[in-house]
Amino acid sequence: MALLPILVALAVQTPAPGMLGSLAQPWPGRSMRETSTMRAGPDGKYDSKADPTGDTRELSNYDNFRVAPGATHVLMDRQGPGVITHIWLTFLGPEPQNWAKQGSANHQEMLLRIYWDGDPRPAVEAPVGDFFANCFGKRSSVISIPVAVEDADSYNCFWHMPFHKSARIEIVNQGTKPINLLYYNIDWIKLDTLARNTPYFYAQYRQEYPVAQGKDYVVLETTGKGHVVGTVLAVRTRSPMWFGEGDEKIYIDGESKPSVWGTGTEDYFLSAWGLLRTSTPFFGVPYFDQWGIVGGHTSAYRWHVTDPIVFKKSIKVTFEHFGWISADENPEGKTNSWNERQDDFSSVAFWYQTGKPTFAARAPDGAARRLPSLERVVAYARDRERHGAGDTMKQSLPHFEGPQVLYRPSSPEDAWLEVPFKVDRKEPLRLLIDATTSYDFGRYQASIDGVKIGREFDLYSAEVGQKEIHLLDFWPDPGQYTLRLECVGKNPASSGYYLAIESVKLRERRPRVTLYGRDKDKDWRKEPILYE
Repeated sequence: MALLPILVALAVQTPAPGMLGSLAQPWPGRSMRETSTMRAGPDGKYDSKADPTGDTRELSNYDNFRVAPGATHVLMDRQGPGVITHIWLTFLGPEPQNWAKQGSANHQEMLLRIYWDGDPRPAVEAPVGDFFANCFGKRSSVISIPVAVEDADSYNCFWHMPFHKSARIEIVNQGTKPINLLYYNIDWIKLDTLARNTPYFYAQYRQEYPVAQGKDYVVLETTGKGHVVGTVLAVRTRSPMWFGEGDEKIYIDGESKPSVWGTGTEDYFLSAWGLLRTSTPFFGVPYFDQWGIVGGHTSAYRWHVTDPIVFKKSIKVTFEHFGWISADENPEGKTNSWNERQDDFSSVAFWYQTGKPTFAARAPDGAARRLPSLERVVAYARDRERHGAGDTMKQSLPHFEGPQVLYRPSSPEDAWLEVPFKVDRKEPLRLLIDATTSYDFGRYQASIDGVKIGREFDLYSAEVGQKEIHLLDFWPDPGQYTLRLECVGKNPASSGYYLAIESVKLRERRPRVTLYGRDKDKDWRKEPILYE
């Protein structure tokens, strides 16, 4: 009977495990911070050796840096031992604004590098955006345990990053425009000692544009002892339909067959029946634009915080790139769920390990990280559009690089807009329009030279947005064509019949569509096809 009080006393004195429980234990060392705060020298200019400026002058608030194209900015360069516990960054977005009238570098062009203990090879090497689960240079909110991007512009990570001798953090501007208003705070704990067998934190970016035929996509491959703690994956589709049937296959400690084998890409990212925008503590989809199109974008994160993937000697993490595909890309002319696809993949692997990793991947430069264009023809509406009743004006929106045309009819009567385009050679193409959606936009029907194509489409949305309207897969003969968009009404919630279009695009199809040539001799005018 005397044992019960002892157990109760032990339960009271011993902190519970986990994040909150660890706060009830003493922490070694002392807190430190690296920051972009203003340090003014005698001449009023920034001096890294000066104390933080804290007076009534506005100069005290100049807590940011401008990083020119090609330049490197060092955020931290300190001696250890220690452990980084938090990184916070912010900077201007790429769009032109008052503080940067010509725009700024986007976060895909900004390369984050972190070096431990003087090693010439960075332990962390990834675009700033991708490291924070923001891929394609797009800004998206992320609300998770180790990474949080609040309101798509404050970049936080809480990965603990221990180091023995030194830590150096830098950002390289690999874009053509400056990084403007770069602010940062890096919190770390300076330690007296650090256990020799403490694993280091690593994160490495890689890409394949497109993925290699006949080979699974490799996210991580390294020897040593450690554990995988996260994956960020970005996919730009080059074929219609769904890309995410491929399984994750993980080879541990040199095995020839993977002992960890999943059930599909969407399942690895803890979703089901596809991927849609979401953000949770351990998994999420920060960016997803359109389902099943040629040229769609999807990015996802999966943090193995409570379920790390442990290895003693080595690990290889791969994904199959299989999914649904259209009949004109299938060797048997069928549509089914299990086809090797040729989409564009990029990824960041996050892991801890002891010793030096053997992963050979390195991040390509900023220009090579940009996705290659899929457009064969781009006909901008602002150059040659014609229209019916109503007027047009040019306007600039952040969704597009150049001005779009806003067409403003007052009713569906005689309301139409035409954009001519030219085809130089016969090849398989996907026809689409790059359009805007808004609260006062109408419903429209497309046709080419009098031939109706696609279904009626509704351009209403409660907020202004961008959407691609995919209309036709065809093999057009060389020559001149005219796309006509005719108003057929409006959504009951819409306050108008407007239409805004940036361009008409003819997008390339995969080479195997040409190889199989299944629709080459079909008359698209008699039977218009759109593979969905």
